[in-house]
Amino acid sequence: GVRVFTMSEIDERGIGSCMDEALSRANEGTSGFHLSLDLDGIDPLEAPGVGTPVSGGLSYREAHLICEKAHLSRNLLSIEVVELNPVLDHQNRTARLAVELLASALGKVIL
Repeated sequence: GVRVFTMSEIDERGIGSCMDEALSRANEGTSGFHLSLDLDGIDPLEAPGVGTPVSGGLSYREAHLICEKAHLSRNLLSIEVVELNPVLDHQNRTARLAVELLASALGKVIL
């Protein structure tokens, strides 16, 4: 019963639409949701410091929009950031991105 969004579907529909559906499902009959933010899912051009980089992952803006929408739902109960590998990072780019994404999930707005 788990809903999976493929990268093709995200490309076709857009991350905003997919996230709206995911949030609708996660919030239906629940008191909120947990967001596990896997940095491996972000394009390695943006997040090089991960164990299993995969080209064509989420863009910088898509990752932020996910976190922004999670915050705006007002039902985000907890969040974790996983798969950061500082040994593989380049000048702390991935670590800084992780902090920025957490800030977006907690309400910081990018202007």
